Amino acid sequence: MKLSDRKKKILQYVVDDYISTAQPVSSKVITEKYMQDISSATVRSELAGLEEMGYLSQLHTSSGRVPSIEAYKFYVSELMDRGQLTQAELGTIKSAFKGHADNMEKVVQNAVKVIAELTDYTSVAYTSHNANDKIVKLDIFRNKPNQALLLIVTEQTLIRDKFIEIPEMMSDAQLDDASRFIGRAFIGKELGEIMQMGEIIANEFDCYREIFNSVMSAIEEYIVKDNGEVATAGEGKILNHPEYNDSQKVQNFLSVVTSKDKLVELLKDNGDNIEINIKIGGEDSADMPKDCSLVTATYSASGVKIGSYGVIGPLRMDYQKVVSVLEGVGRILEDILNDKK
Repeated sequence: MKLSDRKKKILQYVVDDYISTAQPVSSKVITEKYMQDISSATVRSELAGLEEMGYLSQLHTSSGRVPSIEAYKFYVSELMDRGQLTQAELGTIKSAFKGHADNMEKVVQNAVKVIAELTDYTSVAYTSHNANDKIVKLDIFRNKPNQALLLIVTEQTLIRDKFIEIPEMMSDAQLDDASRFIGRAFIGKELGEIMQMGEIIANEFDCYREIFNSVMSAIEEYIVKDNGEVATAGEGKILNHPEYNDSQKVQNFLSVVTSKDKLVELLKDNGDNIEINIKIGGEDSADMPKDCSLVTATYSASGVKIGSYGVIGPLRMDYQKVVSVLEGVGRILEDILNDKK
């Protein structure tokens, strides 16, 4: 059933007030705070109608109403006003990224920190492993007689903790020579390009074939098998919200935000631009608790999608504030990353 304009307005007031106060909203609150020109009896009738339509619920017959999941969905799609960040908030975002444009890992870490700070919710980010990422540095360091640490620095990240097998009888001088030789061939090239040319150039590395194959395997694993990097901030902020006085709810929430695999599933493939994606009440995801919402956006550089960032928090989330912060972070972050290019 289509909502009348008055029902829409009352529903917006209920959601706004409940987000602000965490208290059930009564007809008296609506008439005194928002609609002084309408009788309390009329508002009670409209609230009852919204309850019958599934948008509101009443914990007790004498209490006010609280929004349902359907109410939040309708609110974010049709009723929510667009918020504006203050100059101070925009300054905080810019300061978080200042001087870190060349360090993608630091950019993502600072993004989640500033989002958590400005929203008072847990912030998450996912950086995908992109085949278009270019290698800027490659080094191989002996760790054991038959093992070496491969260090690859790309434009977007550091491929860390990659150990490769090397011939046990290889001298340090030979290992250094192999590192320089492979580095000269790979530096400046995209990871995907290297994978495509692997078979073609393999013969050039005949004397270092074992090391070459190990480096190629590490790059392939990074692109194809790894899930990407996840960063979080403000995990404890969920305790600032009264609906999480319940220890079981806290446990359910932490089981998600402390699991890389679950966060990756929630964050990846959320679109190709800065447009906001809102999932309410665990919809379409077995990994998200039913009493949580997730608001995300994606970020890119020079048209290449790098990853997603966002906020996970209670159903009673200040969606207007969260969307404003994510849009503000997105615009500033993409400007910085694109300028770097």
